Amino acid sequence: MQLLTDLLAWFADPANWTGRDAIPERFLEHVLISAGAMLIGLAIALPLALYIGHTGRGAFLAISLTNIGRALPSYALLVILFGVFVQATSNLTVLTNGPTLLAMVALAIPPIITNTYVGLRDVDRDLVEVANGLGMRGAQVLRRVEIPLALPVILTGVRIAAVQVVATAALGAVIGGGGLGRYIVQGMARFDMPRLLAGALMIAGLALVVELSLAWLQRRTVSPAVAPEQRPVADWRSPAAPRV
Repeated sequence: MQLLTDLLAWFADPANWTGRDAIPERFLEHVLISAGAMLIGLAIALPLALYIGHTGRGAFLAISLTNIGRALPSYALLVILFGVFVQATSNLTVLTNGPTLLAMVALAIPPIITNTYVGLRDVDRDLVEVANGLGMRGAQVLRRVEIPLALPVILTGVRIAAVQVVATAALGAVIGGGGLGRYIVQGMARFDMPRLLAGALMIAGLALVVELSLAWLQRRTVSPAVAPEQRPVADWRSPAAPRV
């Protein structure tokens, strides 16, 4: 009960809402790092996954590389990238947030590639043949047939990636990065349990908001005819073997 009282007092303290270490500043940093990582991850992973899912070419290599990236612990990758950035730049902002951003990009790519690939390959081949028989070109088949039918699985991959990035971006604080993870690191260093718990709660709350928002967007975007209940959802942690 005392911990809850201390936690509420911490949130009510005006000192935690102003200055460089203020809640709005750290929250914005966390959102910008997470959003940037997702945008870069989507820009890299989505075109690649659409290509290999549509053509079946290079599937084994692409999935294998993403699995290798997924197996590398995010913290280890952060430390490696931090060492690289120390040698490459003296800009403090880039030095602290750059490694976090790149590590989160690496975390976002595997579920996007895997789910997009599996979603496209699970589209009924008879429908693809019909589209080809109607004279559609490859890009038209992908845009008008395969993507709409695979959209539930594709969006599931994006949702998984986004939630993981938001939750894991807190690790960047260990190497001096910004975001809500700073409160956790500071709380541990100062033995300040309310600060530590506040940081953890805000990260968990943000991840929950992202999950619910993307789930709502998925329901609004996907046609009921291809709703997730009627389509297989790929588990990016144990992807199906690529069909080539």
